Amino acid sequence: MTQRKFTFAFLLPLLVACRSAAAQPSPQAVAAFDSYTGRVEAHLATQHWSPVRSLDSQKEARLRRGELVVKRLTPTTSDELPGALLHDWSGTAFVPGAKAEDFERLMEDYEAYPQVFSPQVRRARVLGRQGDRFQVVLRVRQHYVITVVLDITSNVHFVRLDARHGYSISRSTNVAEIDDGHALSPDESHGFLWRINTYWSYEERDGGLYMRIESVSLTRSIPRGLGWIVGPYLESIPRESLEFTLRSVCNGLRKDGEQK
Repeated sequence: MTQRKFTFAFLLPLLVACRSAAAQPSPQAVAAFDSYTGRVEAHLATQHWSPVRSLDSQKEARLRRGELVVKRLTPTTSDELPGALLHDWSGTAFVPGAKAEDFERLMEDYEAYPQVFSPQVRRARVLGRQGDRFQVVLRVRQHYVITVVLDITSNVHFVRLDARHGYSISRSTNVAEIDDGHALSPDESHGFLWRINTYWSYEERDGGLYMRIESVSLTRSIPRGLGWIVGPYLESIPRESLEFTLRSVCNGLRKDGEQK
């Protein structure tokens, strides 16, 4: 038996057990997620004009050197999330020479997402558009010990405050786990991701563009006895996905600047 077949045969019963434990979030967990993201959005509404104003001079200097500033904002687990985990991460970056309009053009060009966000985004499709509001579905592939493929449908709203400032809000409306090219039913899924909201703020100043991203997601809790395989995925993917997204946007803006 090859190593790949051995690994799959070994993990299969564990994933089946993981699937049977909790396929969908409880109503209490969904309500807690909605309440939490509501508070996040209310707080962010006061920061859209200056996404880095809360950073000290040392961290802002790191941004100017091309580093990312990533922070975990996840609150302490509470009884409000039975059978679920809430993940909240933020990341900030600065790209010299980039402009607000460059960011807007990059983020609204969904056809280019499989190239800009390769290899994580495998497919992107706009389901509908009304002005600056989009309904989109992204097929994403995430790997950490195990590989998970998801179709994430979201409503996205882009807002330009003025020529130098703007923000966007993306709220997932459906997350489907994909197996062998086909979507699993809610009862068949493993609960690797139930909800995800993503928030961007950006500001053009100091000869470049400051960007801040915050991602809030809801996943299943770690099943007892399966923490060694499911735990690393649930705990590592939220941060790694946010960092990957932020770096990909920075690289896309730099490439766009070189082509001008």
